[in-house]
This record gives sequence, structure tokens and C-alpha cells, in this order.
Amino acid sequence: MSTTPAPVPAPASGPYDVAIVGYGPVGQLLALTLARAGHQVLVLERWPAPYDLPRAVHYDHEIGRIFQNAGVGEAVAAVTDPVPDHYEWRNAAGESLVRIDWSGTGPGGWPTASLFSQPELEAVLTGAVAAQPGVTVLRGHEVTALTDTGEAVTLTARTPDGSERTFTARYAVGADGAASPTRERIGAGVTDLGFFYDWLIVDVLPHEGTGPDAHWSPMNWQLCDPERPTTMVSGGPGRRRWEFMRLPGETPEQLNTPERAWELLLPWGRTPENTTIERHAVYTFQARWADRWRVGRVLLAGDAAHQMPPFAGQGMCSGLRDVSNLGWKLDLVLRGLADEALLDTYTSERAAHVQHAIAMSMALGQVICVLDPEEAAARDTRMTATGGDPASALPPMPEPVLGDGILQEQADGGRAPHVGHFTAQHRVSRDGRTALLDDHTGPGFTLLTDGAAELGAEDREFLERIGAAVVPLFPADATDVPPGGYLDTEGVYLPHLREKAHTAALIRPDAYLYGAATDAASLRALLTTLRAQLRRTRHPAPAPAPAPAEGALLTAAG
Repeated sequence: MSTTPAPVPAPASGPYDVAIVGYGPVGQLLALTLARAGHQVLVLERWPAPYDLPRAVHYDHEIGRIFQNAGVGEAVAAVTDPVPDHYEWRNAAGESLVRIDWSGTGPGGWPTASLFSQPELEAVLTGAVAAQPGVTVLRGHEVTALTDTGEAVTLTARTPDGSERTFTARYAVGADGAASPTRERIGAGVTDLGFFYDWLIVDVLPHEGTGPDAHWSPMNWQLCDPERPTTMVSGGPGRRRWEFMRLPGETPEQLNTPERAWELLLPWGRTPENTTIERHAVYTFQARWADRWRVGRVLLAGDAAHQMPPFAGQGMCSGLRDVSNLGWKLDLVLRGLADEALLDTYTSERAAHVQHAIAMSMALGQVICVLDPEEAAARDTRMTATGGDPASALPPMPEPVLGDGILQEQADGGRAPHVGHFTAQHRVSRDGRTALLDDHTGPGFTLLTDGAAELGAEDREFLERIGAAVVPLFPADATDVPPGGYLDTEGVYLPHLREKAHTAALIRPDAYLYGAATDAASLRALLTTLRAQLRRTRHPAPAPAPAPAEGALLTAAG
């Protein structure tokens, strides 16, 4: 692998499998995912060196599981701070409006919420990419043209010396940010909800640190003060972040100066004597998404496909979920195990899911960004009356779910109930080794069965071909476990299957539920449906989402 700006010859064997435009966390994780699957990957990044200042700061338990399956879970955890307590909102009088529990372990088997500094996260990801064969990273290469020939994608890039080079790949993915030239080149329109605010972000290094002795309690909280809504969160180990909303009458230029940053930090006891400002910048938070995430052989991911306010901490998380969804689909298509129409489901599944996150971010912002004193007082009265219970104090937020795509179907062709939801991860044991489920199975389809699986030769061959793991589960105290059997160590999986009257559940590589079976016959039918879906040559185009009424919540997010 090369990480120098100098041109590197294309592989003599021919075109790359995938070209990735942009090398932030989304592009990095996609490159790592595809390289680990054995594919030839080209990365074109217009900036000559990594950006060395903080930006994103939060990921949740689902993203921890994604890092785990990319082989970097422990390395990422080493540069993050799990949230030990809650995320609290207070009013100007210091009263608690809501307390959201961010402590403990989430359903994905990782801390509910973790905070980090993006340069440290990127160093972990790029280091892991560098250890993979088959990846070429060209920094200082700005893509100036992109053409889908129907058989491949050609990309022209301006090199650091000003010359141009042309590259070829079977597919290209634009992970090139909110202003995405790739999105513009493929003519993908954007649905914009018109919800935007300017905030000054100030990342600091407190001289006393941010450990247990620094008394940052709560670690993360929101001041809902109409005189200046303000956010205070961890910026990862050793760092803190303040966010200040721009008020009417202020310009971004007036707000974004070191002098103004110090003025705003002073009431919080932060001065040049006890604090170093690492970065300050004004961001315009937006709520919008691309209407098409795939046009032919070109796809979009991350901020190129969607942007959202930061109030739920789901911006980067949503981009990494894109990779988790797209990576396994590209892998199957590239290996000839699925028709390329499988890639259409990337848009239909992820666009619906990300709108949950956007809607949640907007709903929280509509509560936080209140500048009218009377409206704020009414909000405070309503929220304090709930005793800080998020279920009562915040807008209703049902569980997010994937849109239509590669999910179990019913006889009428419609999706089966309960599919498309993120599945929990627990510890299981095999041959004396106890670990989280995915550490046993690896990043692929996982078939959980209640006891030994009743599978015919054809189904076993199909599962092996797509890289699926079969996990026959037995009670934790079982003494007669057959070879290849797993103990349900935490006593969670089997009771859940039996409560639902399921004998098997098929989990997708992105950890979302594909479907379930109640007996051997329905398990055969389940696998037959998946086999047919992977070979289906057409998928229905996703219907455009309706624009919400002003102030309305589109749907749920989590």
C-alpha cells in the first residue's frame, strides 16, 4: 500500500474492484471492509495529509460492533472514553429537564455511547488499512471527472504535480463529504428540510485533564437557555468541547474568532491559564438527504448522501452504518454471488433508516434551539413536570428500522413482520471459549438455531458459499452439547427465540434481522427466499419520502 502523494501504477492485473473518493472515517472503513474481503481498492483523496483537528466526537454501541467486525474494535476502544453516566439537559435556572442514560453496555455489546477525537480514530482506521494488501491510497489526488461506461467507472484525478491520471474501477463510491462533487456528477437531487442553525464549535484541552479527578459531572450536558443554547461534551480522552448557538444579530464571522471563543468560555471558568483551544469553527447544521444513493456503478455514502443536526450524535454514525450495509453487498456482487441489482437495496434500506436519525436530530433541535423566553418557559414547565423521563419529556421516537430491501418476505411478497431491526449481541461459548457472538462467527450472515440445525445439503452449501456461520445454541448448563454447538452463556438468545416461537433466526452481515423460522420447513423457505433475492435482477425503486409538516417528526430514530 502507498500513502505518499506520488503516483502509484495501477495493478497490472487490470482495474480496481472499487474506487473510493474521499478518505474520512467513512471512506477509511469502507476501504478496510472491502480489503479484508480480498478486493482491490483504490482511494483518491484530494487533501495531501490527514486533517489533524477534532470534528466528530461520538459513536454508539452499534458502531462499536461495526468496528469489532472490521477488526479494529479494541484499537478504537483504546482511544475513546465510554460515557459513565447520563446526558442531561438543564434550563437557565439549572433545573434538570431530561436525563438520558448513556451508561453501561448497549444492545450491540459495546458501551452505549463513547466519545473520541477524530484524528485519533482516523489514525486507527488508516493504520488498519495500511496493514491490508490490495489497497492503494493516493492523497493529493483530486477527482476532476467521473464516467460510468456501463462496464466500469473511469476516474480522472489531478495529481500533486498538476498532471492528470485516469483510473478504472468496477464500482466507485463517493464518500467525499457534504459538498460531494460525486453527488453533483451523478445528478442526485437532494431533499432539504430547511432546518439549519449556525453553531460555534470550540474544542479545548483542559490543563487539568478530563479524568475522574477533573470533576466533569455530568460528562455531557446541554444548557437550554434562550439567551444562548450551549452544549458541553467530552471530546475524547483529555479533551472537552463547547458548542455555542449563533444568536440573531451575530454573523458567523463575528462569532468565529479566538477572542469571541474565550469570551464565551469565560463563564465556564476556562481561561488561557487553564485551557488550550485546539480548534474553533462555525458549522451550519442541516437536515437533508440525497434522493438517489446509487446511479449505475456509482454510489454515495456518509455526508455525501445525508447531513443532519448533531443533537443526537448520529452524523458520523449514520455514515458508518452506510458502510456496514454497502460493504457486504458490494462483496457479494464482486464475487459473483449476487446480481448487481442487490445494490439498489442500499438506497431503499439506508435512506429510510437515515431519515429516522435526521428526524430525531431535528426533534431534539426543536427543543434545544428555543430563543423566545416565553416559549422556553413553557418548554421548561412541560419537561420538568415529567421528572426528567425521556419517554415523557421528549417527542415520541419509535425504534428505527430499515426500509424495504433484502429482508424476509411473506407469501404475498410483502416484508415479514419484525424484520429489518438491529439485533442484540451477547456472549456465547464454544469449546471453552466465551466471547461476543461476532467474535465467534466473523463478519457475515449468522444463522442462530435452537439446538442442532435441520439443514439439507443444498442449504448448507448455499450458506457456506455466502460465508454464513451456523450457530446451534444450547442452554448454558447443557452437558451434552454436540461438536460445533454453542452455549447461550448469558441465557438471552434461546429464551428470546422460544418466546417468539422461532427455531431459527438469520442475521445479516450488518447485524440487522433478515428473518426467522418456526420449523424446518419454514427455515428452508427462508433460505430459498434469500437465495432468490440475491439473484433477483430487478428491485423496485424506493418511493420518495414525503416532506414533513413544519415542526413534525418524520418518524423514529434510535
